[in-house]
Amino acid sequence: MKQLLLCATASVLVLGAPVAHAKNKKTEASAATAASATTATASTAKPTYGDYGFDTAGMDLSVKPGDDFYHHANGTWVKNTPIPADRSNFGAFNTLEDLSRDRTRAILEEASKDSASKIGAAYTSYMDEAAVEAKGLAPIQPWLNDVRAVKNKADYVTLTARAARAGISGPFSHYVGQDDKNPETYIVSIGQSGLGLPNRDYYLEQDEKMAGIRTAYLTHLEKVFGLIGEANGKARAAALMALETEIAKIHWTQVDSRDADKTYNKMTLADLQKSAPGFDFAAYFAANGIKPETLIVSQPSAITGIAALIAKTPLSVLKDAMLMRSVHSYADYLPHAVADEDFAFYETVLSGTPEQADRWKRGVDFLKNSLGEEVGKVYVARYFPPETKAAMDELVGNVLSAMGRRIDSLEWMSDATKARARKKLAAFTPKIGYPDKWRDYTGLTIKADDLLGNAMRSNQFDYDYNIGKLGKPVDRGEWFMTPMEINAYANFGMVEIVFPAAILQPPFFDINADPAVNYGGIGAVIGHEISHHFDDQGAKYDENGKLDQWWTDADLAAFKKRADDLVKQYDAYEPFPGVHVKGAFTLGENIGDLAGLALALDAYHASLGGKEAPVIDGTTGDQRFFLGWAQVWRRNYREANLRQRIVTDPHSPSQYRTDIVRNFDAWYGAFKPAANGKLYLAPKDRVKIW
Repeated sequence: MKQLLLCATASVLVLGAPVAHAKNKKTEASAATAASATTATASTAKPTYGDYGFDTAGMDLSVKPGDDFYHHANGTWVKNTPIPADRSNFGAFNTLEDLSRDRTRAILEEASKDSASKIGAAYTSYMDEAAVEAKGLAPIQPWLNDVRAVKNKADYVTLTARAARAGISGPFSHYVGQDDKNPETYIVSIGQSGLGLPNRDYYLEQDEKMAGIRTAYLTHLEKVFGLIGEANGKARAAALMALETEIAKIHWTQVDSRDADKTYNKMTLADLQKSAPGFDFAAYFAANGIKPETLIVSQPSAITGIAALIAKTPLSVLKDAMLMRSVHSYADYLPHAVADEDFAFYETVLSGTPEQADRWKRGVDFLKNSLGEEVGKVYVARYFPPETKAAMDELVGNVLSAMGRRIDSLEWMSDATKARARKKLAAFTPKIGYPDKWRDYTGLTIKADDLLGNAMRSNQFDYDYNIGKLGKPVDRGEWFMTPMEINAYANFGMVEIVFPAAILQPPFFDINADPAVNYGGIGAVIGHEISHHFDDQGAKYDENGKLDQWWTDADLAAFKKRADDLVKQYDAYEPFPGVHVKGAFTLGENIGDLAGLALALDAYHASLGGKEAPVIDGTTGDQRFFLGWAQVWRRNYREANLRQRIVTDPHSPSQYRTDIVRNFDAWYGAFKPAANGKLYLAPKDRVKIW
């Protein structure tokens, strides 16, 4: 996941998928045959949820579907489901994350009894809480002393390079990925960084909530200075906040930063140095053995501005920034005093989470991030049978076919552009469950008595793995999620859609559920990822994964008109008084939901083979389809978390993801909403893109 988030040409189903901690386990999905997954006849065995795969007990029938479909489908569940104390939100994804985490815990506890097991040693090091407390700050002290020892700006440049390799953020971020305009080649990309708060809005928005967060951040910085033995914390926190505020002013907005055209700026290293003379970029890269002749600069004006700030900022303030970023990066591997303070600000203040998760849960997360594919090999062998993969293969094929039919039937697209769209669709590579080739962790040293060392060496190992791609053929078999993830993603440069093993379970997919519910769940997830390749950014990439204008001008204008209508629709949503969803920022995900649900509905109808869907418990097939969609998005948020997501998450809040149904003629036919209903849209106002 860490690598994926750095990649500008990939989109995930739930970028901020909540960390799961509760013990609300559901029955595991049984092994399935492909035919059973896609026919119109439901199994006679009882599904996990309700009588046909949907939790009817969670509905609130007092809410009219035309007023609020999300609460009509989920209202009783919303009222009766508390958010566990160690979470910022809770929903359908979490129930599967609970199951995945419990399974992984069992694997790790078993491995910890084997002295030769690398994953066992890593888990042991995390779970030895007494050893962490006894060592105190000693494990991180050598690094902190290196920061303190920096004497000049040249030393600072080298330090930021070392920090990047250790997974500590600095003034810039960089990684190696595909060249968007030459996707068979790897290239270095560099982008803006340097903030301790989530993004520029936290520094610049002048409302009461943001002002309160800034005050709490200053207090947090002062406390951390004290915890690591630094004096004058209050004044130093203020100076650091002043620097970060200046950096925030020159950061690009999220809307500009997700624009594939604006962020593709190829230049030589010499050109970068000339445009941003305040920082020695050649020395920065050379410190980690990189000598890029050319590179992609994602936000050129921000890079120039940050370099200028570095040149004029006192060295002491730059060093303080690195001290704070270092402690934040490694807080979870340090004693309670540090870990709890970091949690108190970054999780409690920013997300509203009252309590830390149990240590074993955090240990599972540590292993997923450090040795994810090593754990994944065992996970897949135990919990992902070949029959399940076959079922997913067929579902993906059915939804891809639906996309082909929709391309052919578009009224607003020319035949020439349709032909290219079809060519792109034919180039898709679906990846199901797990990689064909697992990562080799032989070079990663893990010690059962060295938690912080394990974490730092893991970060360095991942960095070297990423940088080591330079000059090599593009690895099209690489995965950016582990099999244990409850998520999915689309990678534009690879022309691929990827579905980790753990998501193929109820409520997304249940072999015993009615097919309509499965198509509304996992079918729409598949459609969402397919549609990302044809959203406002994904559609800029051709059948080879190249950033290239393959549309006619007229078709592009027609597409933009429909996308703008969706932006306006989402701009109108107001989760809190005066706080609106950002339609332009969330556009890619909203197109994914709109088009993905359309694909899944078409695939479901095709699966019926010309027959009418059965009526089950008084519900029609289309009703069950849309209810299946609503069920996977049920989620309760703490207020702080929802506010944070509106500012930082390119996905709309779950209620508004559900309410995308208001654009579907079939939904109106299924639920007969009144024309004066809050969700009702006149036919001319219903957005249809793909």
